[in-house]
Amino acid sequence: MLFGINLVKIINVGSESRAITTERIEMAKKATTTNTKDEVAKTPVAATGAKDSVPAKETKTKEKAVQKKTETREKVAKEETKTREKVAKEETPAKKATADDTETTTSTEKNFAKAGKRSKKVIEEEKAEAQRKEKAKINKQLAEEEVKKGQKPVARPLVERRGKKYQAVAKLVDKTKTYDLKNALDLVIKTATTKFDSTVEIHVRLNVDPRQADQNIRSTVSLPNGTGKTVKVAVFAPDDQAKLAKAAGADFAGDEELLQMLNKENLDFDVLISTPAYMPKLGKYARLLGPKGLMPNPKAGTVTADIKKAVTEAKAGKIEYRVDKQSIIHTVVGKVSFGTDKLLENAESFMNSLKNQKPASIKSVFIKSVSISTTMGPSVKVENVYN
Repeated sequence: MLFGINLVKIINVGSESRAITTERIEMAKKATTTNTKDEVAKTPVAATGAKDSVPAKETKTKEKAVQKKTETREKVAKEETKTREKVAKEETPAKKATADDTETTTSTEKNFAKAGKRSKKVIEEEKAEAQRKEKAKINKQLAEEEVKKGQKPVARPLVERRGKKYQAVAKLVDKTKTYDLKNALDLVIKTATTKFDSTVEIHVRLNVDPRQADQNIRSTVSLPNGTGKTVKVAVFAPDDQAKLAKAAGADFAGDEELLQMLNKENLDFDVLISTPAYMPKLGKYARLLGPKGLMPNPKAGTVTADIKKAVTEAKAGKIEYRVDKQSIIHTVVGKVSFGTDKLLENAESFMNSLKNQKPASIKSVFIKSVSISTTMGPSVKVENVYN
């Protein structure tokens, strides 16, 4: 019996344990099912939250960018307003001044008369004159305020700065007087102070404009008594004409001989005469001959086919004269040793030649003044009887 009761108890205990285990299993299943249901319920929400989180982030970044842009725009706007305020402060006085000026000008213009003392021009001139006087007063006051320096050195006259011989001779010439040509030459010979044979020069001021082609006076004249100077003549011509030139008294003649001299830049002559056919060969020597006045020229009579005549005239004392930029002609009429008569003949022949050169465009006075002097001697005014 006991065995049976114990067995029944064991069976009951086993059944109870089994029941407990089954209950536990069912509870666990229920828990799992509920958990799964909750997860299933939560998963769509989580998914939807994940889907919604991406645009939310984008919107946040966009909002931040918009905020930054607005902030920068506000800063720029503030700076612009500040600069505008500064410019307005600076411009306001200038605008006021211009407005005042315009108002004054308009008011004054309305008050101006068309002509007379109340005209605009006269009033402006009066204002300028008043300003000039005020400036002069101020400058005078400043000059008086400056420290007074020593007296300015008084420049001596030109005669006093000359040598003793010149001062003694200059007393013979009356500067306020004009002399006739013969007396002027006598006086010039007396006032020669040099130990050597002085040259007598004549200077003529003309009423011409050298810039005009027809008033650019240039010519030659043969002095009857020569210049008192030995003239070396060179002739650039063929051999047949070179022989005639040598017979007439030329110092150098030929073509090859003269070209060799020019190539060596040996200009040991005073006059160069050439034939028209040989002039192109002298073109490359123009820079050598031109500045020294040795280039042959038809106006000077140094380009000619009659070589013999040109050489005799050059040796006899043919001179060329030309007006300078100051409308003055300077030329030589001889030496002091010639005496008054020979110098008078040379001077008269030159003046006659010059009178013939008067341009047709000049209707008034052609020769303004004439003066004569010697080398390092005082000048003597000559009566102008040549117009």
